[in-house]
Parts: sequence; C-alpha cells; structure tokens
Amino acid sequence: MSLFLTIIQLLSALFLIVVVLLQSGKRSGLSGAIAGGAETFLSKTKAKSIDSKLAKMTKWIALLFAVLTLILNLI
Repeated sequence: MSLFLTIIQLLSALFLIVVVLLQSGKRSGLSGAIAGGAETFLSKTKAKSIDSKLAKMTKWIALLFAVLTLILNLI
C-alpha cells in the first residue's frame, strides 16, 4: 500500500510540475506591454480560459500531493 501511494505521489508531483510550467506568466513585463496590442480579443479570452483551467488543475493536484504526503507520513 505504501509503495502504491508513493508511486501516485511521484506521478502527481511530476504532473504538478508540468501543469505549473504550462501556465503563462501573470506579468509580461515591458515586452508584453509593447507586443500586447497585437493580440485580438478572442485570443485573450482563449488564453485566459486555458490559464484558468490550468490554475484549477494546479490547485487540485497540489491538494492531492499534500494529502498523499500527509497519508504517507502517517503510515
């Protein structure tokens, strides 16, 4: 049982890393301010919806990782 939970925790950690790296930065800096005018409204809303889905996934995966860590600590 402990081995199974450890494997699930490892997979959730790797998936959490991937999901965090897929998210776009909240601050684009000076280059984003200059090039930001070229984006259309539809591309902005699409990017926001993808980022919001990734943010929700990040929260759930982080919660799963934390719970698995606590369970493995108690075992």
